[in-house]
Amino acid sequence: MKKVLALLLLATLAFMTITLVVDNNLLPDFGETKVENSVSDTYIKQNAMGENQDIKFGETKNLEIGSANAITGIVAGYRSFDTLGEVTVLFISALGVSLMIGTTDSWMKRSQSGFILRVGSKAILPILMIVGVYIITHGHLSPGGGFQGGAMIASAMLLLSLSDHEFMPKIKAFKMLEGLSGTIYILIGLVGMILMGHFLQNIDQTGTIGELFSAGLIPVVYLFIGLKVGSELTGIISDFMKKEANI
Repeated sequence: MKKVLALLLLATLAFMTITLVVDNNLLPDFGETKVENSVSDTYIKQNAMGENQDIKFGETKNLEIGSANAITGIVAGYRSFDTLGEVTVLFISALGVSLMIGTTDSWMKRSQSGFILRVGSKAILPILMIVGVYIITHGHLSPGGGFQGGAMIASAMLLLSLSDHEFMPKIKAFKMLEGLSGTIYILIGLVGMILMGHFLQNIDQTGTIGELFSAGLIPVVYLFIGLKVGSELTGIISDFMKKEANI
């Protein structure tokens, strides 16, 4: 039943995406483009609000995007609809792994982990988790974001599963978290589309550039993307371990 619902949801999302692109003429124009009209040039000059002013880190307020990380500003601001496509690609990958491997309750039986792995994992695991959360929450200020931090959290779950053979059967909570965070992420995007006309349009004040609570909704969006990516990759790990149990 879950597979049928997942396929129906995927088909519906694909239909809505194609319809939106065709009806609104969103296909790119590959004609001549002037550099001064490009998104990257506009962001680097920081005159997105039409004001010719110098941007001072920690002082300038209410910019159009407000992210100190230019990559985040483009990915989660100007090209946020593409980010939905990236999240969808990961979802399709996880769905493909699940469909190919199949559902089973049997798990790979492993001998007791070695002393070095058990002790080392206890020392490294908290560091991986803390750094992963930091990368997610500071993606609008420094290199990183939801995808990178989520992958690091998933690597921590892989380490824990290798050092504790009783951990992976408890993975159902991560799959519930993946569905919840993905749903909230899409709802935030739809709210921006309804109120402002664009998916994931920033509907909050961007604050002061360089501060933790700035860049509007971008940190919130990255938080749910990080949770989704981390839990989805963890689900893929659990599926492969189930496969090993049946070989």
